[in-house]
Amino acid sequence: MISTVGELRASGHELRGVKEEIRRNLLVCLRTGQDPFPGIIGFSETVLPHLERALIAGHDIILLGERGQGKTRLIRTLGGLLDEWTPVVLGCEINDHPYAPVCARCLRLAADLGDELPVSWRHRDERYGEKLATPDTSIGDLIGDIDPVKVAEGRTLGDPETIHYGLVPRTNRGIFSLNELPDLAERIQVSLLNVLEERDIGVRGYALRLPLDLLLVASANPEDYTSRGRIITPLKDRFGAEIRTHYPLTLDDELALIKQEAELPTASGQQVAEIPEHLIEVIARFTRLVRDSPTVDSRSGVSARFAIAAAESVAASAVRRVALTECTGRPDSSGRETPVARVCDLLPVVATLRGKVEFEVSEEGREEDLLAAMLRRAIADTFRTRLGSADLSGLLTKFDEGSTVEAGELVPAGTLLSQAGEVPGLAKIMERLGMDGGESFGHAAAALEFTLEGLYLMRRLSKDTAGGPRGTSVYRM
Repeated sequence: MISTVGELRASGHELRGVKEEIRRNLLVCLRTGQDPFPGIIGFSETVLPHLERALIAGHDIILLGERGQGKTRLIRTLGGLLDEWTPVVLGCEINDHPYAPVCARCLRLAADLGDELPVSWRHRDERYGEKLATPDTSIGDLIGDIDPVKVAEGRTLGDPETIHYGLVPRTNRGIFSLNELPDLAERIQVSLLNVLEERDIGVRGYALRLPLDLLLVASANPEDYTSRGRIITPLKDRFGAEIRTHYPLTLDDELALIKQEAELPTASGQQVAEIPEHLIEVIARFTRLVRDSPTVDSRSGVSARFAIAAAESVAASAVRRVALTECTGRPDSSGRETPVARVCDLLPVVATLRGKVEFEVSEEGREEDLLAAMLRRAIADTFRTRLGSADLSGLLTKFDEGSTVEAGELVPAGTLLSQAGEVPGLAKIMERLGMDGGESFGHAAAALEFTLEGLYLMRRLSKDTAGGPRGTSVYRM
């Protein structure tokens, strides 16, 4: 491992600025077909081309979008475009490159030690800095201030080495992200003007010019960003690129996002709860209906976290059912019910999702009813898509003959299936719902209950709903 600047020069290492470093690595990804922004869904044809052009141009960037559009997630992927390892002067607080030190300490050491200047290596993960802008953020937090400990050690106030550097210079030769920029007080925003244009900083009254090499990326909500005076005009002018983000444009993107981001709970024995494909589609359709509803305040948006939280809560409901039915001695015929989410698990999560949606003032007091209506529509739309052309005559015949099925959040899968008996065409129904036939009783129950609910919403079955803790529903003709 190279440990001195002399060895570094002998190795042929070249000094490159951070923006040049990002540009070269991005172009390598584009030429070789690698994904420069892993885990980002739905932006490939809209946001990412603008971002790639901005990075190639060497621009500082502001991402503009409503809450929950993945702005921070996208910013954090930029660190992957840095070189994996980069040399720095050993012990330097601001990551000076051994070839071109800029702080007073490293300049002194370089003059004294020459080719023996010690070198250490920093991983790209250590070259990313992030700050959530809040009204109490100070210039000292971002840029720096006098370090009273160093003064107490006997150094004079005129000594540049008494400076305690803030987050921005400590991310020198890296990427610094400032989230929710409009929340930063205007007098603090002024401190970033030189960082973005002259690429240097000044601390207190020091006659100090400290050139910085970094990429500055900020995020903002359009409602705040366009409010008069929230971001000072000179600062807006210094960002080279303003890029608008958006929510998933297609149902497929919404589905992919839920599958990627939802962290599903586990039942006993570390068995992960499952959400069948058709229920994920219901959640995705539900999210899009809420987002497009005229009763919802479009300026606040409906975060992608709405759908993710819905999926996690629905899976948790399935795990809860398994625990409670085992406690009461009502497991399915296999001895332990598999935690598979069913359509009965959807409605109970509406109340917990209510806080994630800002409704128009005129809808006050009706929020849960509106969400429940949109959820029913999402179920109906999914039923039409998946089973609209399916032959369900065999199932309907059983109800014509007087059969009834009790379903609900605390009804085990085995119990549900035993009530229905042999269901003609259930295998075909499961196939249309994305199940390959090798699933558990839990999957079969999920398919049956979804079909019953869809038939009810299509007015081909009736449903009697009982109140109380069990919240059961009886499907009948």
